Amino acid sequence: MDWNHYRFRSLWTLTAPAPVVHQALARIEDYPLWWPQVREVTRLDDTGAAVRIRSLLPYDLFLTMREERRDPEAGVLEAAILGDLEGWARWSVTARPAGGCLVRYDQEVEVRKPLMRRLAVPGRPFFRANHALMMRAGRRGLVRHLEAV
Repeated sequence: MDWNHYRFRSLWTLTAPAPVVHQALARIEDYPLWWPQVREVTRLDDTGAAVRIRSLLPYDLFLTMREERRDPEAGVLEAAILGDLEGWARWSVTARPAGGCLVRYDQEVEVRKPLMRRLAVPGRPFFRANHALMMRAGRRGLVRHLEAV
């Protein structure tokens, strides 16, 4: 097992329409407005951004996100991740027959941050819990953000 390799999946059921959610998720520069752990986003160009993330554990992650796919019809947003984590992330937003949408977040990354690599074995459950807390806060923040729009 590679202790520095992670796969994450989160599912969010939202009452907002799929196109509205997709549009909000496509605006990465707005994430700090509604997602508490996304502390800073600086647009580098039309498809890239520098991102600083800090959740419950006392360290920041510095990432460069590069958009690889934006498909509103399919409800997909996909980005390459470089920096303290390297890999990819994908949002998939699908309409639900009863209304609202299902949001699926998939991420596969390799840890590059030296401190996290040194703590790979004992830290793994904490890193996973930290990610889960961040995703729950992201869902709550997105719901509030969409209600305010």
